[in-house]
Amino acid sequence: MSGRKRKQERLHAACALVFALMLGLVVSGCGRYAETDHEGRKTEEAGEDAVRIGISFDSFVIERWLRDRDVFVSTAQSLGAEVNVQNANGEVSEQIAQIRYLISKKMNVIVIVAIDASKLSEVIGEAKDAGIRVVCYDRLILNAGTDLYVSFDNEKVGILMAQALEDSLPEGGDVFEILGSASDNNTTQVRHGFEQELKNSGLNIVYSTYCDNWLAELAFDAVNEGLEKNGGSVDGVMCGNDDLAGQAIKALTEHKLAGIVPVVGQDADLSGCQRIVEGTQTMSVYKSVEEEAQVAARLTVALAKGEDITGEDAEIKVSGTISDGTWDVPYYRIDPVAVTKNNMDKVIIDGGFHLREDVYMNVGETEEK
Repeated sequence: MSGRKRKQERLHAACALVFALMLGLVVSGCGRYAETDHEGRKTEEAGEDAVRIGISFDSFVIERWLRDRDVFVSTAQSLGAEVNVQNANGEVSEQIAQIRYLISKKMNVIVIVAIDASKLSEVIGEAKDAGIRVVCYDRLILNAGTDLYVSFDNEKVGILMAQALEDSLPEGGDVFEILGSASDNNTTQVRHGFEQELKNSGLNIVYSTYCDNWLAELAFDAVNEGLEKNGGSVDGVMCGNDDLAGQAIKALTEHKLAGIVPVVGQDADLSGCQRIVEGTQTMSVYKSVEEEAQVAARLTVALAKGEDITGEDAEIKVSGTISDGTWDVPYYRIDPVAVTKNNMDKVIIDGGFHLREDVYMNVGETEEK
């Protein structure tokens, strides 16, 4: 064998070894959680004695859900659980199929970020018949008799939005109400808080609409439609989240109203925080995703182990309830916080939610608080 041929063979062997090592790293990296479809592609089988948790997300289009996923999974795994993550991509039929898949995989608990609050009661009944506990994450599922609901005080979210507009418009005015998906029960709760707070104010809701499936582009159309119906005038805009607020502000910009008309949203997304310090968005409601995901993961593992989460000796006690229409669901409620330019540093940056350089990337140092 020639020296040249031996060198080529050694090179090929080295390349094969590097490839094998890289493949091993990729496979081991996938082990943090299994993100699969309901047909079972790329699944991980839990150990015989492991706590099995399945979680079905609405989608990952909205920025915050990726953060929720990562914190929930890491917390649950630190407690010895194995987590199977599903993404329904905004399709109710897909979410139902995923829940049935998780039932077939004999999960101890199924956690659901519901796409439609009213269309999951039947499949949840199937989970309960199989002896599986069900947790509503962030969004309450109606008429389903689930075992736990972990979320924020969504009526208070609406109240904080209304108060921010009242502070910005002390003399009153006309307000557009651009809500999220009508099928999301959170939207109903936020709307109730918002409208109740405005009842005794000088602000009048002159235009109201929903954005199906939380499609942000619909908020752009909504602002234009509202202006057309209200003679080209608006004094304030309430948006169901920061994605919607971004599109609403884009429409206001085209009418030379951005930075003049106060706009409020929720979630404290990075883009929303950037608009707040830039001056085009007035306020966003910050909800500690880390706290929600950590608490939900710990309570979910406790449920899987058969622990009493409402008893005096519970590590995290669930003391409240909320009616889903037919059943009082144990409810762990977290308070939201209004974020403005004045408390951006204290709440968002000092709290580690976003980095200073990211929030202030579009403004000068002199504008920082």
